[in-house]
Formats: sequence, C-alpha cells, structure tokens
Amino acid sequence: MDNKIQLISDGDGLAVIGSPTDVEHFLASERLLSLSKNLGLRRLGSFLRAGAGAAQAASGIAAHSGRWVKLTEESARLVEKFGLMESRTPGISHAMVGRPGAIDSWLQIVQGPGSFLTSPAVLTGAAGIMAQLARQHEMGEIRNCLAAIDKKVDDVIRAQKDAELGKVSGAGLDIESAMTVLEVEGRVDDDTWSTVQARTHTITDALGWALRRFDALAERVEGTTGSGDLVRTVRKAESEVQELLVVVARCFELQSALDALRLARAMEESPKVLEGRRRALNVDRRRRRELVAGRTEHLMARMDAAAGRANSNVLLHLSAHRAVVGSVNQVGITVDEFHRPLGIESARPVLETTRWWDAARDPAQLRNATAEVGRKAVVGVVVVGAAGALAKGAHSGRDLIGRGKWG
Repeated sequence: MDNKIQLISDGDGLAVIGSPTDVEHFLASERLLSLSKNLGLRRLGSFLRAGAGAAQAASGIAAHSGRWVKLTEESARLVEKFGLMESRTPGISHAMVGRPGAIDSWLQIVQGPGSFLTSPAVLTGAAGIMAQLARQHEMGEIRNCLAAIDKKVDDVIRAQKDAELGKVSGAGLDIESAMTVLEVEGRVDDDTWSTVQARTHTITDALGWALRRFDALAERVEGTTGSGDLVRTVRKAESEVQELLVVVARCFELQSALDALRLARAMEESPKVLEGRRRALNVDRRRRRELVAGRTEHLMARMDAAAGRANSNVLLHLSAHRAVVGSVNQVGITVDEFHRPLGIESARPVLETTRWWDAARDPAQLRNATAEVGRKAVVGVVVVGAAGALAKGAHSGRDLIGRGKWG
C-alpha cells in the first residue's frame, strides 16, 4: 500500500484512507487538509473484528489512518477527478489512487483483487463512521446559524406557552451528555442510550409544533390586505419567523445528534444492521428537510405575494411599500441562512422597491391610485349624506314633539 490511498464517498462526505503520511500529502496537495477531520479508524477496527471473516481486514486497517472532509464544491471535484466507482454497498463509491515513483500527481490505479479496503465490511463500516461525522458537522453548522440569528434557544423556548415545547431544553441536556460519552469512549452504553431514547418524541413534537406555526403564519399574511395592517403583520412575521427557525434549528441539531448515537449503536451489532440503519436514517433526514423546505417556501410565497400587494399602489402608500419589502427581504435572508447548513438549496432573489417617480409613469399604478381615491371619495359622500339624513331626521323629530304629535 506504499503511496496508495483509498477514496470513499457516500454523497455527503469523502474519506481518505491510507498511511498517515500519504493521507496528509494527498489532502494537502488538494488543499483540503485544513478542512478535514480524523476519521477515527480505531472504531472501524473493532467493528470489523466483531464480524465473521473480517479478521484480515481488521488487521490491515489497524496500520492505516483516515481523514474525512465534507463534500463541498471544492472537495466534490475529487470525486469527478478520480472517477469514483459504485461499490456493492448501496450509495457508496470508491477509488484507489497512488503516486508511483517520482510522479508528483496522484493517479487512479487498477484495484487488485483481495484488497481489504474494498471488502463490503470495510466499506459499510467506513460509511457508518462517515455518516456520524456528517451529522456532527451538520450540528456545528446549525450552531453557527443559531449564532447568526442572535436569539438564544432557551430564551425563545421559555417565551412560548406550549408546555411540551419546554421539554426541549431538558432533552438537549441529555442528548449532549450522550454525545460527550460517544466522543470520549467511542461508544454508547445501554444506560446512556435508554436515557436519550426516551427523549426522541420531545424533539419530533417540537418540530411538528413549529411547522404548524409556519402554516398559521402563512395564512395570516395571506389574509391581510390593507396597507397599514399589512405593514404590521409582516413586521410581526419577521420576528416570529426568527423564533420559529430557532426552534426548528435546535430540533435538527438534536436530531442529528440522535442519528449519530443510533449509528454508533448499530456499529456494535453487525454490518447488515449498520447498513440498514444508515440508509433508513438518510431517508428520514431527507424527509425532514423536505418538510421544512416545503413549509418555509410556502411561507415565503405568501410573503412575496404580500410584497406584491404593497407594490400595487406605491403612489398612495410609498412608506408602506418600502416597509413591507424590507421586512420580506429580511425574512428571506434569514430563511436562506437557515437552509444552508441543512443542505436545502435556496435561490430566492432580493425584492426591489419601486421609486415613486417610476410608479407615477406606470399606467397600472395610476389606475390603482385613481380607483382607491375614487372609492374613498364615494365612501366620503355616503358618510356625509348619511350624517345629513340623520341630522334632518333628528330635527323633524324634535318638530313633531314640539307640536304635540308625539309623546
């Protein structure tokens, strides 16, 4: 294996396995060393020794090192550059590369039969560890997102009246404690797992609560029409969306931790159990992301429509138009920043405000302004007429009473 390394990808990350020197040289040559993390191959060794017929692979992996890097635009180019091939493990691709002799560049080489790095057990175990690192990486990115929103999780949760939501803080303490056990001991014992397992419904209940609030907020924005009411509703939505995203982000952070703990538990069973668990958790994670993306995109569609309503009559409501567009843009920026660590693609353009002079040259704006002025004039005439009729009626009544006709 001199000057030869194994590349393994699961679609979320890239693992580089080989001698410590070769692994570091390879990542440094691709300018990815500073972005990489220790793969923790010692855990893979114990996993392989537990499996039947994997003793040879276990002894081979013990002499090697591994590092993991999140797949980004830069690191994903390696997958294309070396043409990673699909393995017998679903969703896992791999390649063997080397730097023979004095050649500086790394080249893909023909994989020889019997290489322990291509055994199904090794690929399954490596994929399990990679999935855990991907979850931990996601947790870090979500924490950065929460820091950018600048609202403390516990403060937001305490401000809500839902009693079940208040349990998220306690669940977070238990789950974070279990993650500490995993990082220190490399495994999750039965007592630790039983504690966090009882907390899973707390996270899913809180996520469901936040999603329902997104729907209610979208309906509220959609049902508001008047310019003044629209400004107040959208400004309130700006603050409420931030609070809801804090709750959702915390739920995703804790769910990622639970996934990492589940994968660690599965590594203590068998390659078959680990592979099934890894694939099931990937499906569940994708489903959660689609749920959140659907709710936030629906809300932004209603917010954009509100901005469109405010834009329809700039001539009479310029300040309202600017306030609504400003709030909608701020909500859009916050949602996009929240989507990023979850791997949700967002390409929402920033809305532009309409200048008053541009609106004055727009026939549609002139028609809308004229129509609104006309409606107000009609309402004014009706009000004045009604007031006159009431006054006249009151005067007639007094005359009749004075003449003795009534009473």
